[in-house]
Amino acid sequence: MTDPQPSVLLNTGTRMPLLGLGTFRLQGQEDTYNAVDAALTAGYRAFDTAAVYHNEAQLGHALCCLLPKHGLSREDVFITSKLGPKDQGSKARDGCLRSLEQLGLGYIDLYLIHWPGTQGLPAGYKRNPENRAQSWTVLEEFYSEGKFRAIGVSNYTVEHMQELLKSCKVPPAVLQVEFHPKLVQKDLRELCKERGVCFQAYSSLGTGLLPSDHVVLDLAKKYGRTSAQVLLRWAVQQNIPVLPKSRQPERVEENGRLFDFEISEEDVEKLSALDCGEKFCWDPTQVS
Repeated sequence: MTDPQPSVLLNTGTRMPLLGLGTFRLQGQEDTYNAVDAALTAGYRAFDTAAVYHNEAQLGHALCCLLPKHGLSREDVFITSKLGPKDQGSKARDGCLRSLEQLGLGYIDLYLIHWPGTQGLPAGYKRNPENRAQSWTVLEEFYSEGKFRAIGVSNYTVEHMQELLKSCKVPPAVLQVEFHPKLVQKDLRELCKERGVCFQAYSSLGTGLLPSDHVVLDLAKKYGRTSAQVLLRWAVQQNIPVLPKSRQPERVEENGRLFDFEISEEDVEKLSALDCGEKFCWDPTQVS
């Protein structure tokens, strides 16, 4: 994979770009094509999708069309997808095969268990740990076969991670969770650092609410940047990969301009001091 932008080294020995395009709620072939085209033009080389986004096929088709246009090959991009909660457990193999088929790119660079629970089961149900353990065994098999180049999890708590790390044959390469100045996830980050797991952020903008925070606005004015760029830079400056999403090509390009400025250490700490444990997305703490 070419490396036009900074990346992190995974425990598999491969590198993952610090900047990727998130595709949650990106629907329609035209919007997908335009967003991916803008991303490739701006230097993005990572793309994040999931079974529950219902756009794996659209992303795969867009990449097949656009990679030659940009003088790139499959090996030049890093693709992440995720196992849907409805396929947790006994249906995991079918879910993995479906993602590979939908994307149509030969292999997937990183495949995650999207959620620690199982669709249709209560959060505290005793089968949840059994189901995610069964799913992980399937991911390990696809990894050993080379169909997945790395495997990991999303939305896991410290307890879920400790459970997985005790039983796995192949350790997770990545943990993808909600992360922003109001949710700095200190315990999870420390665990990932200790165990060699890459900690990756989603919802860096707090579902669009954080850019209007007065501290963020003040720093955006100070650095002559957008609030989104400040929030994203705060993460990548801590070597935490981010996945900003937008269907607007100009916003995709704007969000990608993160590597030509720095935030002072004092201002990094000022943003981190906003931490109050606030979640804007899903809360996995109730999942047994």
